[in-house]
Amino acid sequence: MTTDDARLRELSAVAWRIRRYAVRMGEVQGQGYVGQALGWADVLAVAYGHALRLRPEDPQWEGRDRFLLSHGHYAIAHYAALIEAGIVPESELETYGSDDSRLPMSGMATYTPGMEISGGSLGQGLAIGVGMALALRHKANPAFVYVSMSDGELDEGAVWEAALSASHWKLANLIVMVDINNQQADGPSSQVLGFEPLADKWRAFGWHVQRIDGNDLAQVLQAFDSARAWPQAQPRVILCDTLMGKGVPFLEQREKNHFIRVDPPEWQQALDILDRNRPEGALA
Repeated sequence: MTTDDARLRELSAVAWRIRRYAVRMGEVQGQGYVGQALGWADVLAVAYGHALRLRPEDPQWEGRDRFLLSHGHYAIAHYAALIEAGIVPESELETYGSDDSRLPMSGMATYTPGMEISGGSLGQGLAIGVGMALALRHKANPAFVYVSMSDGELDEGAVWEAALSASHWKLANLIVMVDINNQQADGPSSQVLGFEPLADKWRAFGWHVQRIDGNDLAQVLQAFDSARAWPQAQPRVILCDTLMGKGVPFLEQREKNHFIRVDPPEWQQALDILDRNRPEGALA
């Protein structure tokens, strides 16, 4: 087995655990943005299992890479990654969305260790990321700023203003990941407001662009490594085509799974499906 094969096996186990944590949190409330968590798990696995420089025991370490969750409703996915990274204890997932929990249903920086911004007002995360990237550069801090976004978020004009600013300031320490799952609250994202040709648009704004299958770990891993290593002084974006509900077929096939409510027995069915497809060597 090559080093790359071994790394992909490790990351497959990380993604599997992230999916499992997300389903368990969804079961606590009987609902949630679980479809997004399942679809985005592979990207989060590479981010938290490979790319990000972090100190789990010190989430505010000044040398850390920053991960900004612009689409705050993906918090259930981010919490799963923070649990996997050892920043949030696994025991806290049982408090998800409950009163006085550190894991509210939308991401809030004042509540959760490792949560850099309070997201949810879509279109704000990239602008904040531009400011953070500029500040880090002024301080000669080599950390990267990662911004996690959704395709529906691209409807917001503030996103494109921030994209222009990032290019103007040649922010080579800024990496954006866009989840292209073609679904938002009002329907298919491409029908609510058409966004293609998306790669050409980002390139026209001065960004280094990669478009990948966001559920192919090998592609995700290579894209993250390429983004960090890109030699030119420009911001980088990874456009990730993903499948909502990935890994749980009865959720993948739902016409609308932006916000999932399922019958109580179906949560266990989802866990059983994930467990039947547990990667070799993965521990729950």
